[in-house]
Amino acid sequence: MHYYIITGSSRGLGKALAEAILQQPDATVIGVCRHATIQHAHYHHQPLDLSDLQAVQNNLHKVFARFPDAASLTLINNAAVLGDIGYIGEHQNEHFEFVFDVNLIAPAMLMNTFLSAYQGRTIPRTILNISSGAAQRAVDGWGAYSASKAALDALSRTAQKEQDLRNTGIRIRSLAPGILNTPMQEHIRSADAHNFSEAARFAGFYQDGQLVEPPEAAEKILAWLQSPPNKAEEVVLRIDAL
Repeated sequence: MHYYIITGSSRGLGKALAEAILQQPDATVIGVCRHATIQHAHYHHQPLDLSDLQAVQNNLHKVFARFPDAASLTLINNAAVLGDIGYIGEHQNEHFEFVFDVNLIAPAMLMNTFLSAYQGRTIPRTILNISSGAAQRAVDGWGAYSASKAALDALSRTAQKEQDLRNTGIRIRSLAPGILNTPMQEHIRSADAHNFSEAARFAGFYQDGQLVEPPEAAEKILAWLQSPPNKAEEVVLRIDAL
């Protein structure tokens, strides 16, 4: 059995990934999110609010079971929040805590526990962190989101270097999936141009049908996950390079 642990599996890309994986008879998905929106014999819901770090710490043992029959193990850190769109200096300080907890601290805890729990296994093991193009460029109004994703990219690079030095064979990547038609995009389109200079541009993506549907992106990601590891591949990837 191939086991996939996916955060944020209740909607958007996380749900699309879970549904694509569940089409395969030898795969099981553990969905880590607040609400269960998938009903399937091989889907197991682990209720968890990733903004509550104490709850994350207390429930990690439920997420990372031993899975003695596992043919492969994959963690997909997909859950993320944009937070309030606005300029730095015009937020409540709690905004930064919330965004960094969900987008960086919780994924780091999940990565750390995955690597610790499965370090002695010889089966294929993969960690895929869902990043963003905003990690590589300044986007006004998205300061906390952009910074948290850039930090996730850096954490992925460091973790992969460490695993390579230990010769564990574990694959760790950080992937920008492109501009998807998700609830986050609805939030972006509703932003005031005073707080986000690219508001009209992003609204145009939707109006012109340029947004990628999550199932389309999920199929590409799943095909990559099931391909043999490429040691020459960059740690930080864009979906159009898969």
